[in-house]
Amino acid sequence: MIHVPTAPWFHYLGDLAAWIAAMLGARWVYRHRQPAVAGLARQTEPGYFVSLAIGAVIGAWSAGSLNTLRQAVPTLSHSIAGALAGAIVAVELWKWRHGVRGSTGGPFVIPLTLGIVVGRWGCLFAGLADQTYGLPTALPWGVDLGDGIARHPVEIYESLAMALFLAVYWRALVTGRRWAVAHGFHAFVLAYAVQRFAWEFLKPYPSLVGPFNLFHFAMIGLAAYALVWIARGRARPGLDPGLSGA
Repeated sequence: MIHVPTAPWFHYLGDLAAWIAAMLGARWVYRHRQPAVAGLARQTEPGYFVSLAIGAVIGAWSAGSLNTLRQAVPTLSHSIAGALAGAIVAVELWKWRHGVRGSTGGPFVIPLTLGIVVGRWGCLFAGLADQTYGLPTALPWGVDLGDGIARHPVEIYESLAMALFLAVYWRALVTGRRWAVAHGFHAFVLAYAVQRFAWEFLKPYPSLVGPFNLFHFAMIGLAAYALVWIARGRARPGLDPGLSGA
């Protein structure tokens, strides 16, 4: 068992580090990969960002709170998974209303992935108060977050899984692979949904149906969204890479 020093304020430190990492990632994208990222420079209207921000906030607090309010001790909470889902819905509605068909998600792939990779470590060191801890485990890498119980370090699992995606995506992007150029955002959403779906089985969240909790169903929705747009791109190979989903 690995003893982890924890304090609730580490969550905020992790958020700060995640924002810095995301901004550095965005800077790299805009400086070095402009011709290769579908959707770059299409987010020009303030309404786009307003919709994205509102959707992310509503999604984050709705999903997080709906999940934690069903626990033995109800609390208000927020979730990166909910933020992602809410932002996607809001942006797609904005695009539909303004007749925008092109993909606008490509520039966010590297910043979002870096934010998750770094930010999850803040969740880990925030300890039990963060309510993102895993179930008890007998595995040698189980972490003690202050209660003397060895738990799955689900935060690390997620960080490493998304770091692996980032390595694959970055390599594909710099070499001009079509899936990274045309469907980078969809690949990100699919990778996030699949790995998050798996780790949810290792968390003590209340279930909705059988072993599945709220986030399992949210991840199914995100995966379906990504797969639909990827399938549309394959069915229409001559389609410009920009004419795909968010």
